[in-house]
Amino acid sequence: MLESLFKLREHSTDARTEILAGVTTFLTMAYIIFVNPEILATTGMDKGAVFVATCLAAALGCFIMAFLANWPIGMAPGMGLNAFFAFGVVGAMGYTWQQALGAVFVSGVIFLVLSASGLRKWLIEGIPKSLRAAIVAGIGLFLALIALKSAGIVVGNDATLVSQGDLSSPTVLLAILGFFIIAVLDAMKIKGAILIGILAITVLSAILGYSPPISGIVSMPPSVAPTFLQLDIAGVLNHGFLNVILVFVLVEVFDATGTLIGVAKRANLLPEGKPNKLGRALFADSSAILAGSLIGTSSTTAFVESAAGVQAGGRTGMTALVIGILFLLCLFFAPLASIVPAYATAPALLYVAGLMIRDLTEVEWSDVTEAIPASLTAIIMPFTYSIAEGIAFGFISYVVMKMGTGRMKELHIASVIVAVLFVIRFILE
Repeated sequence: MLESLFKLREHSTDARTEILAGVTTFLTMAYIIFVNPEILATTGMDKGAVFVATCLAAALGCFIMAFLANWPIGMAPGMGLNAFFAFGVVGAMGYTWQQALGAVFVSGVIFLVLSASGLRKWLIEGIPKSLRAAIVAGIGLFLALIALKSAGIVVGNDATLVSQGDLSSPTVLLAILGFFIIAVLDAMKIKGAILIGILAITVLSAILGYSPPISGIVSMPPSVAPTFLQLDIAGVLNHGFLNVILVFVLVEVFDATGTLIGVAKRANLLPEGKPNKLGRALFADSSAILAGSLIGTSSTTAFVESAAGVQAGGRTGMTALVIGILFLLCLFFAPLASIVPAYATAPALLYVAGLMIRDLTEVEWSDVTEAIPASLTAIIMPFTYSIAEGIAFGFISYVVMKMGTGRMKELHIASVIVAVLFVIRFILE
């Protein structure tokens, strides 16, 4: 049955290798079941329901990827997109989380149309590499600020806007310890380093009495009713959500497409001049976004951590199937997820942020018309506490710089369209 479903021999693999690859990828991305509820709960969403929604959306996304595309890619609610949902759309812009879910749904529909029509490929080709890299790095800086604030390392200050927190605080010290546990374990190539770091600080915090004692680990899953089908699509269409939806679509396009292509190339799933299943994979992650918004979580996307499973030998959708099954099993560990404190997940955010900032090396720093828009993109995000503003400043400045220096031939129509849409948004504000 497995052979007929996943063509194991054709991909030079076997069931044992695929299972090992699935477990490997799951361990590297399982931290999301603790981090995502912590982030989305800041909007007023029920933490238990978000935990269930996270597990279900991840499992569903993995199953779609497994059976539709037969690729070894793990899917789950994405980092960066959840931060924009919680701290940007709801926190800074003042929309309800129901409206934010509606925006995710609409962006998923647009994403699906882009993928099915081939426009997604056109859009990717039209966005300059420097801006794509800067967007990833800027989101990393934004996550870093959120992480430092959650850990208590950075606090608000009326005179200087921000300043250093109390480094003698036990919870701050625990957060710092958690970061170094994750960094050292990952440097030593230990699978599940981020997950181990979160759990280690959670357990240590409970033992020391800084968080509620661990009274249980396994139970029946909480109800998903508080978030299930609670999206407000009408509210999105009536409240000028152009900016929000545009950012969701752009980040989804860059993040998911880049991850899918990168991991697929590493697994030799995109042979030159031969048919491949990239189209199906793109359709799979688009479908997962729609499903996640209905269940009650931010955008579901392909995880770059899938590369760990590919490194372990994963070559087919059986790897994704194993990941999905493991996410379903996580539903029964809700008690553990409910006691994870913010300062235990903050180190994971900070570490992921550091990995994302590395993309700045792909910016063409020798070309001012590339470097300045990229710099603005990355800088504006944390300083305005908005991923949307960073992307807007980046695209507008890119078009202005190219036009102002007489290099309009280097402008792709996709970049111009995105910049114009952001200008219209600023005018309508």
